Amino acid sequence: MQAAHDLAWLNELAPEEARTEFLKCCGAARWAEAVEQQRPYTSLEQLIAKANDVWWSLDETDWLEAFRSHPKIGERKAANAVSAQSRQWSAQEQQGVQNAAQETIEKLAKLNLDYEKKFGFIFIVCATGKSSNEILALLEQRLLNDASTELPIAAAEQARIAELRLRKLLRHS
Repeated sequence: MQAAHDLAWLNELAPEEARTEFLKCCGAARWAEAVEQQRPYTSLEQLIAKANDVWWSLDETDWLEAFRSHPKIGERKAANAVSAQSRQWSAQEQQGVQNAAQETIEKLAKLNLDYEKKFGFIFIVCATGKSSNEILALLEQRLLNDASTELPIAAAEQARIAELRLRKLLRHS
């Protein structure tokens, strides 16, 4: 079991180690580098605010890179290689899908494919605390969007995931 980490630990890491830790929270390399470069942080709230500012300063290429660090809803493997910690967090975040009815799992899989064909990236949702039926309803609703509407919604979901993971990283969940 990993020891609990705090802000002092994060601030004291070598730059490369800090970027590795930040990549566990969000798979966009430019995000991790920029968040690392703004250290030291004086509070978790400051870290989250700066991380959010960095996220919204990035472009679509960075967002898509981050999206590829997540498995599709109902799956375990992301398109990009990710850390064991990221895989564990994804599994925890998707707990609401793990015990879903087979029909729901099949429908999620089909709609995941439809979504990816339509938008060119996987369905991103902050799944923490959501049931499989809630996730399915969100997926159905967001499939109705056009690409210019959907990309910022997916980016906002990624920002929520990054915040939750920063809290987990520092054991403030």
